[in-house]
Amino acid sequence: MAARVVTLAFRGVEAAPVDVQVQFTSGESAFFIVGLGDKAVSEARERVRAAFTGLGLSLPAKRIIANLAPADLPKEGSHYDLPVALAIMAGMGILPEGALQDWAAVGELSLDGRITAVAGALPAAVAAAGLGLGLICPEACGPEAAWAGEARILAAPSLIAVVNHFRGTQILSAPKPGPMLDGAGGPDLRDVKGQESAKRALEIAAAGGHNLLFIGPPGSGKSMMAARLPGLLPPLTPEELLETSMVHSVAGLIAKGQLSRARPFRSPHHSASMAALTGGGLRAKPGEVSLAHNGVLFLDELPEFGAQALDSLRQPLETGEVMVARANAHVRYPARVQLVAAMNPCRCGVGGIGKGACGRAPRCQGDYQRKISGPLMDRIDLTVEVPPVTAADLALPAPAEGTAEAAARVAAARALQAERASGGAGAALNARAEGEWLETICALDAPARALLTKAAEAGGLSARGWTRTLRLARTIADLEGGGPVRRVHVAEALIYRKAAVETGSSARAMG
Repeated sequence: MAARVVTLAFRGVEAAPVDVQVQFTSGESAFFIVGLGDKAVSEARERVRAAFTGLGLSLPAKRIIANLAPADLPKEGSHYDLPVALAIMAGMGILPEGALQDWAAVGELSLDGRITAVAGALPAAVAAAGLGLGLICPEACGPEAAWAGEARILAAPSLIAVVNHFRGTQILSAPKPGPMLDGAGGPDLRDVKGQESAKRALEIAAAGGHNLLFIGPPGSGKSMMAARLPGLLPPLTPEELLETSMVHSVAGLIAKGQLSRARPFRSPHHSASMAALTGGGLRAKPGEVSLAHNGVLFLDELPEFGAQALDSLRQPLETGEVMVARANAHVRYPARVQLVAAMNPCRCGVGGIGKGACGRAPRCQGDYQRKISGPLMDRIDLTVEVPPVTAADLALPAPAEGTAEAAARVAAARALQAERASGGAGAALNARAEGEWLETICALDAPARALLTKAAEAGGLSARGWTRTLRLARTIADLEGGGPVRRVHVAEALIYRKAAVETGSSARAMG
């Protein structure tokens, strides 16, 4: 006698179908799970056995083999408990014949037969709907899985509830999606006194999706301004919301099915490893750069991060995705982020100019800044020096403009970019424009092109730097209404790029 139930194996944010095939044969009483499962899968035998005991049932006194097919696909996690248990029940005749043929199942079993929450309910529901199946999941995961559009969801609190539902003695109603937060009410830019040039750079970065680096002494407001960047960005579009929520679901970060239209803001500690930043580990979980997908990745105390960890971000910043390579599989996670970083000018914090200047300047600055590789610095569009906040700045009243006013200008600039790219003509964000599309939207007049060419010939711009300067100049023009890119726009863009070049050059010179 054999029975079959469909479940899903996660590979990044994608889910592949897995057939759970259970067969009872004569021979010595035993229970085996085969199919390249990890430790959590092998331990499902004891959880299933205990759950049956909790319901007053016992496994048949036969040789039970549960095969997870395809056998060469690695299976990881505890969500195989429920489909294995349901397949055994179907084989024992506890569930009506054919009751599970239109359903997939995921869920972990407790020892008393309750079905406990697992990560990945949203991508599982999306994948099941793509296969033309409904999804049986834990009750706690129901509000999250219900966000998967028209997918049929059966959210059960326990194994006995699933049995009663299919036998017709207890009908489980479809769960409703969890709450949706609009993401409003974050910290306001009006709280930042002074630092007008840094606020200008923050607005430009928000308008075009550009990477940004603040360099300044402790207490100058670098982290404060970075935390206010998400408030300048428009809310997630429906497509972006689904992409971001899928990543967070796989990571187990969606509580009670609650989604938010606010863009993610991730700020890992500088002790984070390469796997923590880009993903990996035993089960190839998403890293911080993927958890910040469609949002902001803030790296405070940038030189304190490990050199290998920082350089692992170079490829995701270019391609917008992370490929976690394993011996038997490659797992892809989306990683389209806006990088914002902050650092002190030297280890002492104060740099080599002004009151309290570092006595070991400029060597202290060179040694400190040399920790950041040139290729990573080349991927940063705006580098801004943030001076100390003076007592006079602190005595000033709150600025007249705050997040709301700056966000309105950012929204207008992004609307211009989206309008230009309508119909699939090119990238809808300046930071992603390239090739012929970039040349089309950044058609420079003679004075502007002469200035950019002179800067490149002076050795201050790489090929990547040329492209990023064009993108930056286009964004500056968009903030002024979207006219042609003029010399003044290129000049301002070069100021931000020049600071990045000088930072990298001084670090290499001190080496």
